[in-house]
Amino acid sequence: MAHSHSGRALSDVLFEIASDTTRPRISLGALLKALDDRALGALLLIFSLPCVIPMPPGTSTVLGTPLVFLTAQLMLALAPWLPQFIAQRSISRTDFAAVVARIAPWLARAENLLKPRLLWITAPIGERFVGLVCLYLAIVLVLPIPLGNMLPALAISLMALGVLERDGLWVIAGLITAVASTVLIAGVLVAMLKAALFVVASFF
Repeated sequence: MAHSHSGRALSDVLFEIASDTTRPRISLGALLKALDDRALGALLLIFSLPCVIPMPPGTSTVLGTPLVFLTAQLMLALAPWLPQFIAQRSISRTDFAAVVARIAPWLARAENLLKPRLLWITAPIGERFVGLVCLYLAIVLVLPIPLGNMLPALAISLMALGVLERDGLWVIAGLITAVASTVLIAGVLVAMLKAALFVVASFF
């Protein structure tokens, strides 16, 4: 199994946080602290992965907001930091445990496939480029575009895993998914524009 810098699988760390009954709620700030040296990649994954699976409307906007901050930090090579109004946001431990239970099987499967390779892609300059692409995808996630969240979220998830485990192959897979999502979203926006023009034209 692939392991992150501190030697433990991320899925194990998330399970540990989720099963800590001493805290009724888990704030984003506490999560940032608990994930320590891999907080940036891990938080990108935690916020993007739920958007890959069907979730209630508006979820991608809520999860996308912290993603905009975090991806910008990856692009600028800054240490992970969240503004107070986001860091103070918390969810109940049981809700967090439910999210972890949903994403952990996927994450554990991915961890078995991840290994350090094509390291030039996850070198500092490569990471900045990945941050730029992820920032663009995070902005798309926040916007209320029909069908506009699953593919961008998948692309961010793949790249986050690649960055976490220094696996350039997964970063490339994420970049290809980002291109595919851009093509799909462009198609949706063109269709919406045509529909709007048709409606306007029918009035005149």
